[in-house]
Amino acid sequence: MDNSAHAAAGGLYSFKAWYARRLAPVRRRLVAANVPPAAITITGIFFGGGAGAVLALLPPGPATGAAVAALLAGRLACANLDGGVARDGGRATPFGSVLNEAGDRAAEFAALAGCFAFAPPALVLAAALAATLPSWLALAGAAAGLGRIQGGPVGKTERCLLLALVAAIGFPVVLLWVLAAGSALTAVVRVARLARAARGSR
Repeated sequence: MDNSAHAAAGGLYSFKAWYARRLAPVRRRLVAANVPPAAITITGIFFGGGAGAVLALLPPGPATGAAVAALLAGRLACANLDGGVARDGGRATPFGSVLNEAGDRAAEFAALAGCFAFAPPALVLAAALAATLPSWLALAGAAAGLGRIQGGPVGKTERCLLLALVAAIGFPVVLLWVLAAGSALTAVVRVARLARAARGSR
């Protein structure tokens, strides 16, 4: 996806190209060190699990918020780096793409799982389910040959920001409802964009 497409995607996803450029030196070092992309994916899951553990074990406050934000920034960096390292290192494979996507979902759920410690389980599960919808729709669009639709009002980066806010200020029920509803809205936006892309491809 080029820079104009990133901008069209909307939300914080518009900054993905900028973020990838900031990570370029790290990506080059990882390629030079022959680090397996799967190891980066697994590291991202550990970052997500670490964020979930901090959410579960520490009371809300600035320090907790900073710790969760740092761990989720690491999780997002890994999500950006694993595919880039695979491509730049000539190690991209179809199964690697499957692992990449599965790892991304696992990292997100590991972070959200920390909310089971203080929020209604049904709400946490609803938020986790809603959070997967935009990604599944993006994958479905790509499988249908319509391109991978990204961005939206509450994409992956916004969800990380909402969890960092839960860690910093509390109000988990309100913010998890925002996460769930925003993710569902993002799914609706992506369906609409996929429908437009399908009409344009006829």
